[in-house]
Amino acid sequence: MSGRGRPRAELVLSDEERMTLQRWSRRAKSAQALAMRCRIILACAGGMSNVEVAERVGVNRMTVGKWRSRFLTERLEGLLDEDRPGRPPSIALDRVEDVVVSTLEQTPRNATHWSRTSMAERSGLSKSTIGRIWRDFGLKPHRAETFKLSTDPLFVEKVVDVIGLYHHPPERAVVLCVDEKSQVQALDRSQPVLPMMPGMPERRTHDYVRNGITSLFAAFNIADGTVISELHRQHRAIEFKKFLAAIDKTVPAELEVHLICDNYGTHKTPAVRAWLARHPRFHVHFTPTGSSWINQVERWFGFLTDQKIRRGAHKSVQALEADIRAWIADWNSSPRPFIWTKTAEEILESLARFCQRIYGAPH
Repeated sequence: MSGRGRPRAELVLSDEERMTLQRWSRRAKSAQALAMRCRIILACAGGMSNVEVAERVGVNRMTVGKWRSRFLTERLEGLLDEDRPGRPPSIALDRVEDVVVSTLEQTPRNATHWSRTSMAERSGLSKSTIGRIWRDFGLKPHRAETFKLSTDPLFVEKVVDVIGLYHHPPERAVVLCVDEKSQVQALDRSQPVLPMMPGMPERRTHDYVRNGITSLFAAFNIADGTVISELHRQHRAIEFKKFLAAIDKTVPAELEVHLICDNYGTHKTPAVRAWLARHPRFHVHFTPTGSSWINQVERWFGFLTDQKIRRGAHKSVQALEADIRAWIADWNSSPRPFIWTKTAEEILESLARFCQRIYGAPH
């Protein structure tokens, strides 16, 4: 029986083309879009059909057909992003590659990152051309973000445990994400805040007066979004034990209590452990070290900070605590639980891919 559909065009690579494609696809710091296109072409050159390539690379069949056709017509140059209609490109592929590689793998002599001006001076291209290349490859040297990889030897086990509670909470039990927002400062600006006006944002002085601190203990219920909270002027194991007692009084006696906590020292003192031993319905689950993002109460703390604390002005700790209590009461009058979508397997797979990229592991 004859094959169905239009026959695919045969794709044959020269030795130089194959070496270039392999270099681009394996370099850990290559732009990921270009690396994906190179893997498509290499798979096509191996005699695979568009459907087979799509399954192997993890893209749509139409995407494979597009880049197969582009490569057959324009060869290596066809893998770059299409230019706008108009005059043909005047920059050779090797000069584009030089800019991309230099941006990713080098730094200027007297700066921590490239600017369009410094890269233009190095490459001999115009600043607008550098900007266009960076835009095409998704490069933003002026931006930097932070990250932290957990070194907890039980990282996998703890992720599976905590995420398992999010997706499959036990029956006849309440799951609470617990933490403390410590040393919340009562700050007052040195001069009155100028309110927002048409065409002018709210303005405040850069300096402020410190009027004391407080600590917020919170337990976020993952089922309904309600929060149990207490404010204490100190942040010690004795305050945490008082907060556990408050949780014990609030949660109905017939329910088990599963607490998701971080590894802060006050959560593991002998006094706290003794209290937990006397209250067997409490079960503590610890998040991995350096992985506060996995605790849902941290997201709730973010709402509180954005909506009440960051731009607040408080002349005393009492005023700050009154505002926090009022905000929490308003939240609990219409609570909003968070929806955790990712499974433990998806988180671990994403982390593995991230480690491959930052440590330069081959694909």
